[in-house]
Amino acid sequence: MSYKILIDSCGELTDVLKADGHYENVALELDVDDYHVIDDASFNQSEFLQKVRESKNCPKSACPPPTRYLEHFESGLDHIYLITLSGQLSGSYNSAKLAERLYEEQSENIPPEKRAKVHVFDSKSASIGETLIGMKIQEYEEAGESFEHIVELVEAYIAEMNTYFVLETLDTLRKNGRLSSLKATIATALNIKPVMGSTDEGAIQKLGQARGMNKALDGMVDRIIETTKNCEEKVLAIAHCNCPERAKKVKERIEKMANFKNIFIVDTAGVSTMYANDGGVIVAV
Repeated sequence: MSYKILIDSCGELTDVLKADGHYENVALELDVDDYHVIDDASFNQSEFLQKVRESKNCPKSACPPPTRYLEHFESGLDHIYLITLSGQLSGSYNSAKLAERLYEEQSENIPPEKRAKVHVFDSKSASIGETLIGMKIQEYEEAGESFEHIVELVEAYIAEMNTYFVLETLDTLRKNGRLSSLKATIATALNIKPVMGSTDEGAIQKLGQARGMNKALDGMVDRIIETTKNCEEKVLAIAHCNCPERAKKVKERIEKMANFKNIFIVDTAGVSTMYANDGGVIVAV
């Protein structure tokens, strides 16, 4: 069976996945004041972070319109899977679902056996959480599972997956109103770093806090180890925003505490850079 795994650009692709041939990113767009960028291979992380630091306003993202998703629905494929960042955080999922319906309408006159089967997954996550979902789809595709069974298995995988992150700066949370200026100022003055995570529905929740980045990262790792079962059967992914050494230390600490099937590290692309901000670390498993 021929298949394609589409992931909105909040999901990072490793160099191996980019070269695989089955994966494609669908770009969101980012704005900081009058600075506009498409979140594709042209994204300049250092330039974007500089614009964010200089602006008093919150950076914004715009999800792909349904037509942009449709452009990636290639003819001749048997299966098309589309993964978006959490519907609780963006309109990307709703836009993708509309694209799915439009595709079905446009394909009404094509015999079912010659029409690609399409499914849109709400990752209820972001960043490398989306990446892991794509990898799980490929694992089942290569194992020869049916489209319907893959959808069922992957939805179950999403329900069990968890995403965690620690931020170096609370500036973006302050700018977008998720944290009051007073709380952000106090937290910054006391060097308090929140440990954040995803809810079952894909929203963001605070899991804890610590004074100092290293202690917060240690707290995040401890929670990951406590809540993750059967580590030897699971792949863990780490995304970092402009802090490779920090991500490497998190990986090394996890490896000392548990024996995961695999652990890989990627740098954040545009949307994840916007959420994580300079120095942020995201872990999904």
